[in-house]
This record gives sequence, structure tokens and C-alpha cells, in this order.
Amino acid sequence: MQPKFLLIAGGAALGLATPVAAQMDHSNMPGMKMPPPKTPAVKKPAAKPAATKPAARKSAKPAARSTPRAKAGSAAKPAASRSAKPPVGEPAVADPHAGHDMSAMPGMNMPEAKPDASSGHDMSAMPGASGGANPAEPGAMQGMDHGSMPGMGQSSGAMQGMPGYDMGSMPSGTGAAMIGTNLQAGTAPPPPIPTDRAADQVYSAAAMAHSQQHLRSMHGGQNFSQVIFNLAEVQIRDGRDAYRWDGSAWYGGDVNRLVLKTEGEGNFGRSLERAELQALYARAIGPYTDFQAGIRYDFKPNPSRVYATVGFESLAPGFFDVEGALFLSSKGDVLGRVEGYYDQRITQRLILQPRVEAEFAAQDVPADRIGSGLSDIELGLRLRYEVKREFAPYIGVSYERRVGRSARFAREDGEDAISTSLVLGIRTWF
Repeated sequence: MQPKFLLIAGGAALGLATPVAAQMDHSNMPGMKMPPPKTPAVKKPAAKPAATKPAARKSAKPAARSTPRAKAGSAAKPAASRSAKPPVGEPAVADPHAGHDMSAMPGMNMPEAKPDASSGHDMSAMPGASGGANPAEPGAMQGMDHGSMPGMGQSSGAMQGMPGYDMGSMPSGTGAAMIGTNLQAGTAPPPPIPTDRAADQVYSAAAMAHSQQHLRSMHGGQNFSQVIFNLAEVQIRDGRDAYRWDGSAWYGGDVNRLVLKTEGEGNFGRSLERAELQALYARAIGPYTDFQAGIRYDFKPNPSRVYATVGFESLAPGFFDVEGALFLSSKGDVLGRVEGYYDQRITQRLILQPRVEAEFAAQDVPADRIGSGLSDIELGLRLRYEVKREFAPYIGVSYERRVGRSARFAREDGEDAISTSLVLGIRTWF
């Protein structure tokens, strides 16, 4: 009988505990926060932009009180618990889980409509805010008078109290006061160049003069020399080959030089036709131009002649080498010569050089077979290869023509007035 009695007592206790468990409000247990019931969102009217004060959030109305007991077997609905009214005189304490309204929790405010961030804020009350009437409009902050904000003024503010930050005294225009580094250039003369040297206290004046002369000569006052042959070639012509040279040598510094020039030509198997030598003083009159003056002596043709010479030599813009000279002979004959050439680099070693030379005469010189005016012109094109800078063989073509009375003199002597030659030569300097 005893086991049967225990079985009946346990069944009765189980039947009584079931309705009690159904009535338990699990939402009040720690960690048992239930989600709120899903209710359709109700759209609220947009906040009026003219509102001057933020609307106070109204507490949500508590849900309807649910029945204290749920019938056994029926679908249990989560009842919204409601806090009991506090006694008179005591403040109301809101249930943190009242109705599981998640929006009431801090940080869980999720409004349906997103009002403007500045809605309800009276921006006109801010110092210097001179925007539109509606501070919520975009650009309402435009036009703020920053000068009226603390520390941003030109005559007052926090910056004025800091040493060296007097914003009001800084120059703002052309008529502003000149302060700091914004000063006008001085007009005082420069200090004299010092002439005393520490070595003067030890060495004699003669020793110091010698050392200063040596210093100047080794730092810009040196003398140099060069010998160069621009042309040293063989001219292969139809029927009679010839040779020709054109070179110069000089010694001196950057400003003053002694220059020797020589050129001439002749035919193989015959006597020398023309040869001359010039001795000139050259002085630099510009960074790229030398003035030259001296004498010229012609060995050939006979009879020999002596000329006073005035000329120039220049590196023209574009790197054109240009030379010119006037010659006055001892017989009163006036001659002239102009020549120019240009080095067009194809590679670092292969250079193409076009060349032109022309001779003039102020009068006929029958003894030298020279006619007045333009007497002779030569056009040449030479391609050289620089084995070294100082040694460059070349090949090219040369066209010569005598003009006017000079051509007539050549035909009278049985010579051609026009000749074309294939040239082979060497350009060298040392």
C-alpha cells in the first residue's frame, strides 16, 4: 500500500505545479529579457522646422493589463507587465522591462522618421550666426562672424593674450605697417672688402705679392694653347687631284690670345697654287666672340702680298661657328672673306658638318686673277667619325665655283670655273 500511496501523491503534486509554472513572469528574471511584440510602425508627422525647442519624449503608455491567470492548455501570450502605482508621496519607479519596449532602453532610440539634426535648435542664439531665418536649412552656418567668437577677433580674444600673437597688428594690405621681415631693403653702402690677411703678419709684402699672383694665375688666369686642323684633305677630281688644308694655332688666356691661321691648296704634280699665313691678336669682346687684328702674308700666288687684317670669330646662336675678315693689301686692294660651319651630331662619334665659304673683292686684281664682287664660293658636306676627340677621319663632297670676272680669268688660263670633288681627310687637334 505504501508505494501506491507515494505514486498518487507525486501525481497530485505534478498536477498542481503545472498551472503555477504557466503563470510565472519570466521577464522579471535576470537575463530573461523577452523581445517586444511585433507591432506595425506608426508614422509620425515630421518635425516642424520652425520649432524652437526640442519636444520632450513622452513615456509610452503601458499595455493593457493581462489576466492574472492563463487557462491551462490555451496558447500563452507574453503579457506586458505593468508596474504597480506607487503610494502617494513616493516617486514612481519605472519597470526597466515594462512591456519590453526596447526603445525605452538607453541607446535603443530608433525613431521612425529622421528629423533634421539641427531641428529645434535656435542657431540664431549663437554668437555671430547670421544665417537664414531657418537654422535647419543647409548653409545656415554660412556667414558666421568668426570675429565675434572668443579667441578669433583681431583686437580681443584668447589669441591676443598669447605673446607674439597680436593678430590686430599684423599687416593686411599694401599700406600696412612694415614689421618683422616685411621691411624695405636698406640703402646703406656695403662694407669695404677686407684687404688684410693673417699671413701678412708673418710674411713680407714681396712674398705675399708673389703668392697672390700665383693664386690668380692658377684660378682663372692660366694660359692655354691649341693647334687644330679643321681641314687636311685630298680632293679627288675628274682628271686632276688636289690637296687642301685649313688650320690654326693659338696661345693665351680667356681674354687675350695670340692666333696663327694658315690655309692653302694645290694640285698634285704641279706647284703650290695658294698659301697664306695670318698672325693675329685676339681679344674676347663677349662670352662667345673674339675680335682679331693683325697681318696676313701670302706666299702664293706670286708676287707675294702683305695685308692688314681685321676680323672676328664667334660661336653664333645655334652653335654655328662663324668667321669673317677684311684684308687691305700694301697695294691698296681690299678683299673680304666669310665662312661658317655647323657640327650636327648623329651619334656621340659620328658628326655631319655642312660648310660654306665665300670671298669678295672691292675691285679687280688681275695679278691675282681675282674679279670684283663675289669672286669665289665653296659649299661642302663632310661626315667624320671621331676615333678620339683629337683624331677624326672624314669623307665628304666639295663644290667650288668662281663667279663673275674671276670665272673669266679662270677660263682665260685654261682652268674650269666649276669643280666638284670627293674629299678624304682628317680633322685633328692637340
